[in-house]
Amino acid sequence: MTDLDVDLELIRQAALDAGALALAEREAGLKVEAKVGGSPVTSGDLAVDAMLKDRLLAARPDYGWLSEETADSSERLSKRRIFVVDPVDGTVAYMKRQPWWCTPIAVVEDGQVVAAVIHAPEVQETYAAVRNGGAWRNGAPVRASDVDTLDDASVLGDARMIEGPHWDEPWPPLRFSKRNALAYRMALVAAGAFDAALALTPKWDWDVAAGCLIAEEAGARVTDHHGRPWRFNRPDPRQASLVCAAPALHPLIIRRCKNVPLST
Repeated sequence: MTDLDVDLELIRQAALDAGALALAEREAGLKVEAKVGGSPVTSGDLAVDAMLKDRLLAARPDYGWLSEETADSSERLSKRRIFVVDPVDGTVAYMKRQPWWCTPIAVVEDGQVVAAVIHAPEVQETYAAVRNGGAWRNGAPVRASDVDTLDDASVLGDARMIEGPHWDEPWPPLRFSKRNALAYRMALVAAGAFDAALALTPKWDWDVAAGCLIAEEAGARVTDHHGRPWRFNRPDPRQASLVCAAPALHPLIIRRCKNVPLST
């Protein structure tokens, strides 16, 4: 086994245990608070975050740490490898006992994701990938779809994003669906269950890092909506936007989006 395989097994087991802990915390009764900006955080999010940070950094004390529920520190910028974690991606779904939430964990090395896991406990799906090693769901390989036309493509995102007069090239009819967790949306594109996931606003690294590797290793393409590849562990831990799509669809989407300004 390579060191990345060892890291993958470490984060895979941690993600499984995170899901079990999140479910147990919810059954015990969640305490809910509002973060700055109004989004909710629960006692389950915080318990999972604490467990993962303690376990993963105890196993890899030389790695850095970036998580939605831990105050960020510039110390991570000096580390060659870091963990990027969202203890509960899709907190609203988690609170409401809807299935579309997950725990994504990524290992980033020199700005690129090299190992990743997304565990969605309520649908009993665990996605995993290592750089140049393929992508897997529950131990079976997954591949992005081979759809090569936007007509009637299945897209995870908000249908309102393609409305309005600002598009230089009109969009054909698309079938839009919603899932709460960004990481899970990217996993579904990796598995070919949907053809693309789109968002034209900035996204935090902890929501998309694990999904980036899993989707790419499944053959999908992942960039911002100007076609620029992502880089992680930067001072501002956000990506400008999200286009995660089947390989033949990706350039068709970028062509329509190239004149839409990048958000800041």
